[in-house]
Amino acid sequence: MPAPAPLNPETVAEEAQRERQQVDSEAREIDVLIKQTAGEIDRLQQRQADVSNKLRQLEANPEAYPPEEIKNAYAMAQDAQMRVFMMRSQLEQFQNKQRMLQRYRAQLDQVAALAKQLAEASGAPGVAESARGVDHQSIVQIIEAQETERQRLARQMHDGPAQSLTNLILQAEIVERLFDTDMPKARAELGNLKTAANATFQRIRDFIFDLRPMMLDDLGLIPTLKRYTQTFESKNHLPVHLATMGETPLASYIEVAVFRAVQELLNNAARHAHASRVQVTLDLSDPVIVTVEDDGSGFDVESVLASVRQRGVSGLATLEKRIQMLGGKVRFQSSTGRGTQVRVELPVA
Repeated sequence: MPAPAPLNPETVAEEAQRERQQVDSEAREIDVLIKQTAGEIDRLQQRQADVSNKLRQLEANPEAYPPEEIKNAYAMAQDAQMRVFMMRSQLEQFQNKQRMLQRYRAQLDQVAALAKQLAEASGAPGVAESARGVDHQSIVQIIEAQETERQRLARQMHDGPAQSLTNLILQAEIVERLFDTDMPKARAELGNLKTAANATFQRIRDFIFDLRPMMLDDLGLIPTLKRYTQTFESKNHLPVHLATMGETPLASYIEVAVFRAVQELLNNAARHAHASRVQVTLDLSDPVIVTVEDDGSGFDVESVLASVRQRGVSGLATLEKRIQMLGGKVRFQSSTGRGTQVRVELPVA
């Protein structure tokens, strides 16, 4: 297989600048869509309130109204509720994309700055070739990590929200058929549909939080980790104790890396460790140190890490690559029957 062509730092900088302009254009479009969607939600919520008031009037005195009018009122209430639900989901998607574009724009700035430094250093003996090699290797790792993450998210979307929404459509069709034959049963099924819709909405919110917790941008790392560990403990029935120390301000990309590390290690403990408790310790010094320790079954570190590194598609392999690309390191300590401790170190600068 032929060796990849060397990358020209000046070309990389120019490409990053052009991509930055495209990102800025998309960001402006997203801003407009967010404002339009928020206005549409306000209008739909007012319509939903009007329909709900009308429905309460019908339910209070159903004998005074023809069945067709009651049927239409229920249909309008269901339609209004689903429209508000869909528009809120759309707004969250736009807001999430807005944050992703902001992070991508910051990454492009870093790439442009790095390319400029490489171009300035290219005159030094031996620097150009080694810099190109490291730069190409980093790009390959980034692409592999992104594709692995996208595959994981696609599987989660297919098995979770997509399947739930399919079930909602089937339930709505059942309710629609029952309106003409069995009104009491239709009401009962409508209640079940409402419960299922609320549960699906909550699952989608959880999915969005896992994808990119908005609290991370709004409130910062510590409140987000507290919320996440509490939710994780409740869902998995696995006690988690979070301890924090230090107050070093962190760049956004460091906060994301720390959150993803805790997220992956907790999920790994829940899936494989058979633990009765997990201790998470976060030291906001320089370097930032994250320690996740459980009292579970443990594993043979050398054999397991060799296997996941060879496959390159597991969460631990992706975590290790991500931390190494940021200049940090991950250390695993475990043995069969003695629990597991994972220590992540990340330089602040």
